[in-house]
Amino acid sequence: MTEQKKSEWNSNLAFMMAMIGSAVGLGNIWRFPNVLYSNGGGSFMIPYIVSLFLLGISFVLVEYAVGFKFKRSLARILFAVSKKLEPVAWFILLVVFLITTYYVCVVGWDLIYIFLSFTKAWGANPDLYFTANVLHATDSISGLFTIVPTVLASVFVIWFLAWFIIKRDLNDGIGNVSKILLPLLCAIVVIIVAFSLTLPGASLGYTQIFTPDWSALGNLDVWLAAFGQIVFSLSLGMAIAMTYASYLPEGSKLVDNAIIVAFSNSGFEVFNSIGIFSILGFMTLTSGIPFNELVTSGTGLAFVVFPQVFNTMGAAAYVIGPLFFLCILFAGITSVIALLEGVCYSISEKFLIERKKTATVVCIVGFFISTIFATGAGSTILGIFDGYLNNFALLFAILLECIIFGWIYKFDYLIKTLNDNSSIKVGKTWKTVIKYILPICIAGLWIQGVYSTFTTADSLSTTVMIILTVVLIVVPTIFAKLPAINKHYYDV
Repeated sequence: MTEQKKSEWNSNLAFMMAMIGSAVGLGNIWRFPNVLYSNGGGSFMIPYIVSLFLLGISFVLVEYAVGFKFKRSLARILFAVSKKLEPVAWFILLVVFLITTYYVCVVGWDLIYIFLSFTKAWGANPDLYFTANVLHATDSISGLFTIVPTVLASVFVIWFLAWFIIKRDLNDGIGNVSKILLPLLCAIVVIIVAFSLTLPGASLGYTQIFTPDWSALGNLDVWLAAFGQIVFSLSLGMAIAMTYASYLPEGSKLVDNAIIVAFSNSGFEVFNSIGIFSILGFMTLTSGIPFNELVTSGTGLAFVVFPQVFNTMGAAAYVIGPLFFLCILFAGITSVIALLEGVCYSISEKFLIERKKTATVVCIVGFFISTIFATGAGSTILGIFDGYLNNFALLFAILLECIIFGWIYKFDYLIKTLNDNSSIKVGKTWKTVIKYILPICIAGLWIQGVYSTFTTADSLSTTVMIILTVVLIVVPTIFAKLPAINKHYYDV
């Protein structure tokens, strides 16, 4: 193999590992089982598969094609499409960055639980322990002035690890780390699933996946939930695929890669759910707690329900528990570095700041924002950030990208880019999906998200969301107005 071919192969491998690692993220560990169970069980797989092809693969292909064709950062790409669109790029990147600031905190909680799991330090009441001993949570806004030292320390560690990885280039940094963490993550999941299937009562759990509620297929909310899961699990609209694709050498198989990444992610979600449902079935049998009370959304499944499960496992939990939380840690780190890559790339390219310095500044700023979530009121503020940024800002960003690349930019250029660099060809069907079907689906999700976010908001939530709205308008405008140090930045 020639040096050039070897370099191209390494770049493609790094890209694939990084993309799969970012897709197999922290939220997939606990989010998919809850969405699956709450939306018809086995019958949910039909809208899920439709969403995977219609939304997931279709939109990922847009990001691959755009990143590969322009080989620039998101900010510079949108500037090249239209000078008026650069603020949109900085808006998207700011949304991604703000999501990362609280995502790091959740990964930090998991880091704490790795150590707790060796002794089951959460005791007989994991729910109370998580709230009172780990988070030191309070509903009062005065909790913002109370730092939780263990959470702050764990957040610092995760930011440090992220900085240590992203300060290097794709191959040496994200690529090499993904080559290590992704196989380890998969190995740990296989061990957990294999063990879970041997537990008494496992069939009470995993049969939920294969027991369909066909009436759910007529429910629009089930289809919206499937679309939402695909958006969440493939990190659509976050410019991750676009950024990674910009590093790829000529001759890379774009459509082929997109299909591999999408199916790897979905396969992981379903396989992981078999293990989680089996463990919850075991807990239903041994504790008498109904299955539907165990399948909870958000962090409850990882930091409350699973410690309860481990309490009933006996000596085996001292092995399975640390492995489980280590699995979440690996998934979280791969996602964090993927989220930060696009932000660092755009800043570095516009202002000609070397990668290490850019990564340092971004991580320092991110750490200081994350300290908000390391306070007594941190978990409350985190919930507000998560609801607003995911249900409102991120979906709006995806909608904007569909409009920009489907209607403003000449879409046939993207078709040519993919067909020239893939063994699988795309054409008018894909064009129709991106221009018409996808915007309608995303708009429906966005309207639903806006409605649920703002109709359930209390005074604190409203205040935080107003502040976030102002930040999301002002900061992108400032970054777009700042003159580029890179003299080639404005080359179209």
